[in-house]
Amino acid sequence: MGFDVALAHAVPHNAMRFLGHDEHVHDVPHLVHMVMGHGVLTAPGQRLVLEPRSSVWLRAGVPHALELADHSIALGPLMGPEVSPDRPVAALGVVPAITDLMLARLAAGPSTPEECDLFTDALETILRSIAQEDFPAPLPTHPAARRIGLDACAVPELTLGVLCTRHGISSRHVQRLFRQQTGMSFSRWRRRRLLSLASQSLRGGSSPAAAARRAGFGSRAHLMRAMAQESDHATEPAPSTPAGPAGSRA
Repeated sequence: MGFDVALAHAVPHNAMRFLGHDEHVHDVPHLVHMVMGHGVLTAPGQRLVLEPRSSVWLRAGVPHALELADHSIALGPLMGPEVSPDRPVAALGVVPAITDLMLARLAAGPSTPEECDLFTDALETILRSIAQEDFPAPLPTHPAARRIGLDACAVPELTLGVLCTRHGISSRHVQRLFRQQTGMSFSRWRRRRLLSLASQSLRGGSSPAAAARRAGFGSRAHLMRAMAQESDHATEPAPSTPAGPAGSRA
């Protein structure tokens, strides 16, 4: 089933929405949103399988390509230079607010710059909202530790031992780097990053159960409990240095 593939070529300048595109870059931040079907987005060091209604947020200047399966549709709105994710490639998963806006854009069919700006402004508002970190946890500056941190949040079920083996570094060294450069243990750092991810999902319109699943928490109750515990930690006095008392908890 699905639409006649000939329809993908009906409007030539929009054919990439149905067919995907080869590697290229944009000089402003970019969102890739799967309206329907499936796709694979490749970027330096990454290969992301995109499910229906999922989105990926890209920084300016990131080379990427998109391969679409048959009967798939993807949209790729561009944004202002200041609306940029905190990492080169941010997989957002399914954000209901973005899904609703992209469908509204398809239905409205804006054509003039002024009409397109209305939808771009609305998208930028959503992205700014979900980019807020309710549980700040800075990325370490050490390259290997930074990569491990990003992988740890992208695949929450992976243990630190597995991540360290993949990146050729000892877990003891990584633990030391996280305490020195973020002021907290690796486990607490990852929990805070995942809690921020869950909070972003909630602001994007996801249910508590869906937000919990996306951030690697077993259930809504587990997520709510972790948020409450971490909020209690946040009321305690902040350490005077990154390696202070707060960094030794967890």
